Amino acid sequence: MEFHKELDARGLNCPLPILKAKKALAEMTSGEILRVLATDPGSVRDFQAFARQTGNELVGQSENDKEFTFFMKRK
Repeated sequence: MEFHKELDARGLNCPLPILKAKKALAEMTSGEILRVLATDPGSVRDFQAFARQTGNELVGQSENDKEFTFFMKRK
């Protein structure tokens, strides 16, 4: 998937991946895609909740070898 900005949150635990994603999304314009890389297993649940609460769309997520990738679309 194409993205406009990438955030490497690998090695960070909750709530840091979400906080850093929130900051990165705030610097982007509506419709842009942020790719987030994370290793915290709790981030799957966190990013789903974050999308519901903020209105930013979680347009994709995947897991590969205990590394999670999220694609968030700025509202």
